[in-house]
This record gives sequence, C-alpha cells and structure tokens, in this order.
Amino acid sequence: MMLHMIRVAFYLILMLALPGIALAQGGGITSVRTGEHVGLTRVVVDLDHKPDWNLFALDEPDRIVVDIKDAEWRLEAKPDSARGLISTLRYGRFSHTTGRLVLELARPALAQRQFVLPPQAGQGWRLVIDLKPADKSAFLKARQAETPSARTTTRPKGTEVVRFGVGIPPLPPPRPAPQWTVVIDPGHGGQDPGALGRGKTREKDVVLAVGRAVRDAMRADGRFRVVMTRASDHFVPLRERVRIARRAKADLFISLHADAAAGRNVRGAGIYTLSENASDREAAALARRENRSDIIAGVDLSQNTDEVTNLILIDLVQRETMNESAVFAKVAVQEISKTIKLRGNPHRFAGFRVLRAPDVPSVLVELGFLSNAAEERKLKSRDWQKRVAKAITVAVGAYFER
Repeated sequence: MMLHMIRVAFYLILMLALPGIALAQGGGITSVRTGEHVGLTRVVVDLDHKPDWNLFALDEPDRIVVDIKDAEWRLEAKPDSARGLISTLRYGRFSHTTGRLVLELARPALAQRQFVLPPQAGQGWRLVIDLKPADKSAFLKARQAETPSARTTTRPKGTEVVRFGVGIPPLPPPRPAPQWTVVIDPGHGGQDPGALGRGKTREKDVVLAVGRAVRDAMRADGRFRVVMTRASDHFVPLRERVRIARRAKADLFISLHADAAAGRNVRGAGIYTLSENASDREAAALARRENRSDIIAGVDLSQNTDEVTNLILIDLVQRETMNESAVFAKVAVQEISKTIKLRGNPHRFAGFRVLRAPDVPSVLVELGFLSNAAEERKLKSRDWQKRVAKAITVAVGAYFER
C-alpha cells in the first residue's frame, strides 16, 4: 500500500514538473459539424481539450487546412456532410501529435473568423471556423503568404511555433459520409392505429416495421443520412412530421402507409405526390382519410383553421419541389415494380397535408391494402418488408444519382 502511494506521488510530481509529458498523450477531436448561415459556411470542431491550431490555404485544388496540435481523432459519429463552400471534407493524422482537417473548396474562400468557445451548456471545447467566399486573387494571396492573415492560433506566448510544410501528406481513406438526407415517415402511431386488416393487423405496426427496415437498408448503403419521424409506437402530428423534414434539411421525404379499401380484391402498391387537384376520387378519398389523422388523435386544431379548411395551400409550395416529387415518383415506380406488384396507374396525386413541406420533395408510398387477405399476410412478412426496403433504397439511390 505504501509503495503504491509513493508511485502515485512520484507520477504527480513528474507531471507537474514536466507538463509536456501529460500533453504528449494528446486530447481528442470528438466530432466535426458543418452548417450554413448568412452567406457563410461554418465548421465546428468539438474537442475534449482547449485546442492549439494552425489554419492556412492551399491551391490546386483550393482548400483550407486546419492542423490541431496534440489531438487525436476520436470521433463519436461520422462528420457532417460537406456543404456550402466545402465540396469535400477529409481528415486524418498529420503526425503522431497532430490531427489534420482538410476542407476542399467548391469555390475560393477564406476564414473570416476563427474562435474557440469554452465548455458551457453541456458542450465541450469548440473550435469554430467561418468561411466566406473570396475572389481567386485574394485566395492566392493568402496561399502565397508565409503567415496568411487567416491564420490564427490560441498558442500561449513562448510556445514554440511549429511550421508545417505546404504539402499535404497522404491521408488515410476517409470514412464515407452520407451525401443525402432522407426522412422516413411511418404513418399514424400511438392512439391512431390507421387502417385495420381482416386479421386485425394494424397499419401503424406494419409501416413502422417497414420504416425501420428502410432505415437499416439505407444506413447500410452508406450514401444516406436517415431521419425517422417516429421510431416507436407514438403519435406525431402531421404538421410536426413536416417540421421534422424541414429541420433535418431533408433532400427527400417518404411517408409510408398501408390502406384499407371497401373492395376486398383491391391490391397493389402506389406512389402519391402532392397536387391541388386529386388525380381521381379514390386518391382524394385517401387524402381525406390520412388528413384526419390529427383529429382522430385528439390534436387541437382550433388554431389552425386555415390548414384544416384547405387541404393544400398551393401558393406555399414551390413548383420546383412538386416537380422533383413527381420525378422521384416516376423513378420509384420503375424500380419498386421490379420487386413488388403495383396497382394500375401507380402514380397518383392529391392534397396530402403530410407532403406539404415547401422545400422538400415528398411522396407517400402506399405499400398495399390490409383489407386484402393475401396482401395482409404479405405486409406482415419480415422477408417481404426487407425486400421492399431494398427496393425503396435502390429507387432513392437512382433518383439522387440520375
């Protein structure tokens, strides 16, 4: 026991006398986030220690390089996707004590601001870099300068300034980052069961199972960031589903449903998009049923009279978004039909409230009819659900890669 205490005291004294020893172990870079605001592209590097960094510009191709001393990559999740002024985001180890972040630029840009935020409100240390568009001459001037104006550090006085060469050493292959954000919306949920099959199968359970399968297939694909409006059996108001898509800055919104029809022989999947006028009476009736979801669940709509009165406010919906929704529907019909049976005239349209995000292409996928005994069995099959999830993933990939 005494020997253990002596060892502990010895190491404490050694660390106080030689702070470089503790520093050599390095801190960690835990995440990299990107965002856009007021013409700027912001990069936030989350760390578990106060950073000491160099930032400089390189060309051919144009890029901003951030070297963080005494830092290791200990990411808790994939970095955010490149966006705004950033075309590609790479990261790796520059040396055994330095982590490097390389921001390849979509157009010339310089760091307008660089600053560190100390731990607060549950957040750790954050290095914040705001990139602003610049003309090529200004970028090259910063590139050619030995100490460009954009370079700042938090380095204490007296600390040795480590100069890195202008060349970029080979970095390890970056982990693939999702390129597109897709919101999957399993319909109904909680106190709203949706349609009921002949065998008592509830729509909310079927679409949740399919939604999870689609999520898993898309995440395994690696090209998509997937957000679900609900991942469990709880109710989400229609308006909130739209808000989730917009908050996520979704590139595509897919709402999943499984209807019931008066005729027990009605079967087959279909794709619906938003329109001021319904394609047919059946589509209009389906929209009316789905739009009643909030009322069934007891949501107070007294403050949203206009939304209840008008199934669709077409003046709030960008024409280009509706066109893109129709393009995806066409691609989806082509791809999904290779796996599952579609009904006649599979692309239909009506005034679905859940498809009303003005800046997010949105579709409603009717997976089949629970009122048909054969389709009810199929909709409950895990194997069928996985095949449908794969087909939807292929369709989404084909849409974005077109």
